[in-house]
Amino acid sequence: MAAVSAALPEERGREQVESVVIRFAGDSGDGVQITGGQFTETTALAGNDLATFPDFPAEIRAPAGTTFGVSAFQINFGARNINTSGDVADVLVAFNPAALKVNMKQLPSGSLIIVDSGTFNKRNMQKAGFDENPLENDTLDKFRTLKIDISKHTLEAVKDQGLTSKEGLRCKNFWTLGLVYWLYDRDRGPTIDWLNAKFKNRPEIAKANVAALNAGHAFAETAEMPNDIGAYAVPPAQLEPGLYRNITGTEAAAWGLVAGAQLASAPMAFCSYPITPASALLHVLARLKEYDVLTFQAEDEIAAACSAIGASYAGAIGVTSSSGPGVALKGEAIGLAISTELPLVIVNSQRAGPSTGLPTKTEQSDLFQSVYGRNADSPLVVIASKSPGDCFDCAIEAIRLATKYMTPVIFLTDGYLANAAEPWRIPDMAEYEPFPVQFHKDTEGFHPFLRDEETLARAWAKPGTPGLEHRIGGIEKDYNSGHISYEPENHHKMVKIRAEKINNIANDIPEQEINSGKVGGNIAVVGWGSTYGPIARAVANSQDNGLDVSHIHIRHIWPLPRNLGELLTSYDKVLVPEMNNGQLSTLLRSEYLVDAVGLNQINGQPFKIATIEQAIQDLVES
Repeated sequence: MAAVSAALPEERGREQVESVVIRFAGDSGDGVQITGGQFTETTALAGNDLATFPDFPAEIRAPAGTTFGVSAFQINFGARNINTSGDVADVLVAFNPAALKVNMKQLPSGSLIIVDSGTFNKRNMQKAGFDENPLENDTLDKFRTLKIDISKHTLEAVKDQGLTSKEGLRCKNFWTLGLVYWLYDRDRGPTIDWLNAKFKNRPEIAKANVAALNAGHAFAETAEMPNDIGAYAVPPAQLEPGLYRNITGTEAAAWGLVAGAQLASAPMAFCSYPITPASALLHVLARLKEYDVLTFQAEDEIAAACSAIGASYAGAIGVTSSSGPGVALKGEAIGLAISTELPLVIVNSQRAGPSTGLPTKTEQSDLFQSVYGRNADSPLVVIASKSPGDCFDCAIEAIRLATKYMTPVIFLTDGYLANAAEPWRIPDMAEYEPFPVQFHKDTEGFHPFLRDEETLARAWAKPGTPGLEHRIGGIEKDYNSGHISYEPENHHKMVKIRAEKINNIANDIPEQEINSGKVGGNIAVVGWGSTYGPIARAVANSQDNGLDVSHIHIRHIWPLPRNLGELLTSYDKVLVPEMNNGQLSTLLRSEYLVDAVGLNQINGQPFKIATIEQAIQDLVES
């Protein structure tokens, strides 16, 4: 954690820049994610705003040195407000030929490439698809290139630490990190502390990595760099004063679920089955048992959902999580929770599909599945977070709505939000209004489907409470008694009342606000989920260029905010950027008959700001 400081870095002959995008890339065994994570922590402590994008290979362990196995970590940091991990990298750190092959085509002319020349042997270049050595021909002429035999320098730095050659080479990510720290005036202290804590039981490993880190830093400080490669300083960002820490969407969602359960004054039972990228949520919550959290890894997705439903029946807040294919398997159980009208939170960390698809890549693929994807008429609540930090408040909102209205709530994140990190101002929980659950206690005239006149939520009675013995199940219930009923008119009434209950939640959520711009005008850019960052920046840039454009970002996907239709019809044109084939735009067309224009990207990558800017310009000119 770090308090934001307003102090500027010492100049020391450095060129001051407002923001920088760095992309670390290499084989899965090169420690790329650790390198990026440590650079992120150090950058946060320096007071910069930042956004990250860990980009994992889909294969569990692709052959070393192949393009299929390239792992990357991109960070955008600066002295200004940072909304995205950056369209393109200013700096590429390539640990092997495959990393260079995969990433150099995305770099603009003039970018800096730092490359480990020691890995460019004939075998590695063949595996990467290079016919010739790109370091010796004109392949990299349009870039600024720093060719260093990082492998050789690393082994030299750790030779006195008693490691094998293989173990020594594993330190090359920290040698490289030391070099990049010097280039951008980062402090090595936090990383050294982390290494000593991480390897306290293997001090020789800690010492070797610290030696490599210091050697890389010393190399950069003393070597005669090419004239076009300088040293830079990035001043702290002017963030709102407070106590900050880096947070990923997974961490924020976990802590938000715990906070929501605390505000509801009820225990939480989290039941899940491993699936990428949702698995990490269980890992975080399993360490929070002191907050009345029970975690359970089930044998399959159906068992996970049914276990969570059972916990809700017993008086806890049942939560389950998965990604798209796993949520499909949970579908029947979610229908049971709708029929029994029990609170259930389903966290869906969306990924590219269908089926296995691209399991480590991001996509907004499950809006249709969330709103419509169950048998029969089975409405529930759907909300979506816009940033890693926003996952905290969305998780609280999911629990509030689930317990108040006795309904399942699907909480949508995605692979980008789950893994990305940003500085998060730690909230004061005293500012959050508690919403303690009210268990039914009156035995007079009790049956399990007595309803609150205002919310239409059914009574929540703990099993075993004297006089409130009851049973519930998936077969239709009589509206007046809660007993099984096959009467046609009763089924019609129950379907309608369940739908009315969900629709009325629109009166308990905020009216839709405009994130940027004004009510009415030429163009509204409407988004949901993780498209927030690139849309916000693209709209701001377009406004700076004099265009009449506004940004509307939707958190409550179902039911939609009660004023959304009126708001959308106040604009001449509506543009909907989505990482799918047009799911929100179809929903908006269906609900409000607006002529929404879709900007659809389905490549497993976040939107680039420039892509949305161009779409806005094209719409202006159409």
